[in-house]
Amino acid sequence: MPTEIAIVVYEGFDELDAVAPYEVFSNAADRGCDLEVSLRTLDSRDRITASHGLRIETEGLLADADPDLVLVPGGGWNDRAEASAWAEAEKGDLPRALAELHERGVELAAVCTGGMLLAEAGILDGRPAVTHESALDDLRETDARTDAEVVDARVVDDGDVLTAGGVTSGLDLALHLVARLCGEEVAGDVAETIEYEPRGEIYRS
Repeated sequence: MPTEIAIVVYEGFDELDAVAPYEVFSNAADRGCDLEVSLRTLDSRDRITASHGLRIETEGLLADADPDLVLVPGGGWNDRAEASAWAEAEKGDLPRALAELHERGVELAAVCTGGMLLAEAGILDGRPAVTHESALDDLRETDARTDAEVVDARVVDDGDVLTAGGVTSGLDLALHLVARLCGEEVAGDVAETIEYEPRGEIYRS
């Protein structure tokens, strides 16, 4: 059975946070890595509008998938935008869904301020984590997140929970996951294809 990866998107997500990992995973699958990747939403809708105006269609509801890993993009956190990761944290539905997935044993990964949604769910309590540089104080100081150990790294791998810094670090996170799933050679081939040189430290707990 392939490893199923669901990237959960919402109104105001940052395009690159989701699309960059999607491309990495898709390229890995093309090279024989036994995984499937899909874009999912929490609730039913025809299209999602991202933070810079890109409109996308998804492949169905997160509840209808059976993922081994769910990746959460960030977007709009610091602007407190009406459509953003901040808005999703305030509503609470997505953090609750992520907490339930984690309780069921689903691995979770977050790019940029997607990590704040994991924090809101209580998933980062007592764990090493990172988020976008501009949201690190929120990760340290907000009541629900005071137990997270903020790490100075590009990617933090805490086993079944992974977080990455801002935006382009999603490429590093995805390539790291491909290396975990299918080996360094496949990850290297994908990095070469997309002409990206992985950068920054990966912290492993």
